[in-house]
Amino acid sequence: MNPPTAVIADDEEHLRDYLCRRLADVWPDLEIVAQAANGREALAAINEFDPDIAFLDIRMPGLSGLDVAAQLETDTRVVFITAYDQYAIEAFDRAAVDYLLKPVDDERLSRTVMRLKDSLAGDPGAAAVREAIAHLTGSEPRYLNWIKVGQSGETRIVPVDEIAFFKAEHKYTTVATAGGSMLIRRSIRELEAELDPAVFWRVHRSTLVNVRFVEVARRDLRGRFTLTLRGIPETLRVSDTYAHLFRQM
Repeated sequence: MNPPTAVIADDEEHLRDYLCRRLADVWPDLEIVAQAANGREALAAINEFDPDIAFLDIRMPGLSGLDVAAQLETDTRVVFITAYDQYAIEAFDRAAVDYLLKPVDDERLSRTVMRLKDSLAGDPGAAAVREAIAHLTGSEPRYLNWIKVGQSGETRIVPVDEIAFFKAEHKYTTVATAGGSMLIRRSIRELEAELDPAVFWRVHRSTLVNVRFVEVARRDLRGRFTLTLRGIPETLRVSDTYAHLFRQM
């Protein structure tokens, strides 16, 4: 019998490495055939290797773990990895789809391995995965609706709809609104994973823009774009990597 195979997908490299090491200890027969740092890489790896198991972080750049699982056409068993979606965890339990809560606990991982072994020895798990996905996608979106900002000894709650852009500067990130700007200690990478990708676009390695604020995308003679935003005096430069987002506008 061939050894069971798995793909691990998480945008945190240290967690992927940790899972590989711990799985090697608790399930030596398991072969990790690929690792992925985002949802698109995960889907490509699953399509290529057709693994028995996929460990999928719920929140990843590009496609989320839920998006990836929803597109599976195989009987790959899915273990979701989550930091805080407690209501999702309850849904996974009811649908018999397993999960790992960050930070991953050794004892919990051992129970997950036992569940996976039982699943591989019995009925395919794809139907349970689809049931869980259907339950979750019928729920309210899990994107950030507001940002907490500490300012002058107070905490302000800023709705994300009022935020024109986020821009990383040194150890802080500027939160820009029509009423002014504030600083938070959140990375652009973290924010990108938690904001609605249909609304907040990465336009530079240090900048996320709310496309609802974009009035004009102006291209210079060298093909570089600069964005003019509604109610915001500052313009934003679009790096060459993201220029394709505006060529068809």
